[in-house]
Amino acid sequence: MGVVRHVVCAMSGGVDSSVSALLLKRMGYRVTGVFMKNWDSQDERGVCSSERDCEDAYKVCKMLDMPFHQVSYVKEYWHEVFSNLLREYEKGRTPNPDIMCNKHIKFKHFYQYAVNTLGADAMATGHYARTSQEDEEVFQQKYVPPPRTLFRDRFEMRKPVRLYQGADRLKDQTFFLSQISQDALRHTIFPLAGLTKDFVKKIAAEAGFQHVLKKKESMGICFIGERDFENFILEVCLMQGTNWLLFQVHVKFVLKYIEPKPGNFVSVEDGKIMGQHKGWFTLTLGQRARIGGQVDPWFVVDKDITTGDVFLGPTTNHPALFRDTMQTDRFHWIAEDPPVELVRTQMMECLFRFINRMPLTPCTVTLNLDGSVWVMLKEPIRALTPGQFAVLYKGDECLGSGKIIRLGPTQFTLQKGQNCLSCPPKDTNQQHPEPVN
Repeated sequence: MGVVRHVVCAMSGGVDSSVSALLLKRMGYRVTGVFMKNWDSQDERGVCSSERDCEDAYKVCKMLDMPFHQVSYVKEYWHEVFSNLLREYEKGRTPNPDIMCNKHIKFKHFYQYAVNTLGADAMATGHYARTSQEDEEVFQQKYVPPPRTLFRDRFEMRKPVRLYQGADRLKDQTFFLSQISQDALRHTIFPLAGLTKDFVKKIAAEAGFQHVLKKKESMGICFIGERDFENFILEVCLMQGTNWLLFQVHVKFVLKYIEPKPGNFVSVEDGKIMGQHKGWFTLTLGQRARIGGQVDPWFVVDKDITTGDVFLGPTTNHPALFRDTMQTDRFHWIAEDPPVELVRTQMMECLFRFINRMPLTPCTVTLNLDGSVWVMLKEPIRALTPGQFAVLYKGDECLGSGKIIRLGPTQFTLQKGQNCLSCPPKDTNQQHPEPVN
């Protein structure tokens, strides 16, 4: 009889991780369930679901006759994710803690705990994603330290593991996995890779996981759980999109940790002061601004963190909201090295998104010497936001991501420039010089 492989499964108390554990058991693996606690609920007065989630995860493990552990990463989360989130807001950016949580907590600390402490042969999560290797190949992988130079030695023969979109494109979560390390990916199994959400729920129902089926769908907010935020529903209704909803949740929570800095709302068209805001970090690009006495909606198109001014446009699709160029910080390639095509020619055609589930947009990427990239979109996109991640795809493959740190000019700025060029120069003397031969 062969060796029974040991897999540690991350248990969140939800339906996806519960079915993942069940499928691993059916595959014949020895499975251990682990619940991660990333936030100390005792510090907050809001309603926190972490204790209930832990209880639900334990019930599933008991039903499946699996060992259960709970591990705390409260300290690690504070220093590596939440502190970074505060710094990003103070810089006027809109961060994405979910991507950073996967990078630093689930696929670093939890991965190391699974392998080094629990002696796992592999780890598993309930993400809807696929890799280029079969499950059995995961157990054949050996640890290789990350490169110390900007890019890995080209003479080192090592076939990278690729990250692909899950079969259920509506639930695909490669966007949130775009910063994880190659080593962690090599040792990870995604049991839900080829399944749809509806089929996962069907499996859960047949297994008797009624207590997790009744729970609401997770919003993907990594650290704060469910809280009763003032005017939360009203805020959500003001703008569509998951990115905006998550931003409002983050801001209302972060307000407890950053001192508000009031400033002026300024019209981007004529420089007129429209009113005052409570702090520019509470506002993100594309958001509708609340201005006393204003009946018509105005939308945030830019921020000046030096003066505290927040610039507004009078329509939701104002040209000051549309851009087609951005620069990232050093790009994280999941395969560790940039694609050969990009290294050889310094340019590459691929697909882009900066919000999960937004349609993929064709783009051209240019590689810089410092490892950062410029992304030039085929069509301008509304509300490109510094602090968010530019995630790149080539077909089904998620190549990786880089944090957006610089934006190109808006369509409004370019239009003004074109108008200036098309206007004849003013002649105050009303005299025309003789042509020069």
